[in-house]
Amino acid sequence: MFFWATIDKDESQWTVNLRSHFFNASRIAMKLLLKLFIAMMLFAGSAGAGPSKSEGAVSVAVQALRGAMLDGNKASLEALTHEKLSYGHSGGLVENREEFVEKLVSGKSDFLTMELSSQTIIVSGKTAIVRHLLKGATNDAGKPSDINLRVMQVWQKTGKHWKLIARQAVKITT
Repeated sequence: MFFWATIDKDESQWTVNLRSHFFNASRIAMKLLLKLFIAMMLFAGSAGAGPSKSEGAVSVAVQALRGAMLDGNKASLEALTHEKLSYGHSGGLVENREEFVEKLVSGKSDFLTMELSSQTIIVSGKTAIVRHLLKGATNDAGKPSDINLRVMQVWQKTGKHWKLIARQAVKITT
């Protein structure tokens, strides 16, 4: 680092001005840091602006599955679920895809209403984790019941489509 000086004479007064390259370098560094900070804030703002394209596609698949479960539509249920599905109920029963679909199509498991809320979706590559609250009414084997569950679903992108590969529910006791 080196300094330079200028000597000015103003009406019988001498002044010495010292300047350094360090001062100029610091000013340039501060400007760069400020620009970097602004860029990061803009990026962070756009990243949190809304769901990604993948999250949107998963959300559509979740709603389509909800509709297929309410309707007991075999073709839709099979199209939305992976062949290796593991479907866990809040009571501990775990079904494969064939068992899951058969119970809904036959009416052994019958959703009368199903409301999903507080949904979060995390996508990592070709895998998505969905969490939501499920409130509804069922009529399983002629036995009416109200349900209040926390649900976690795992979706896998297969080709161009998201398919449910795992689901687990737990009862909300409060």
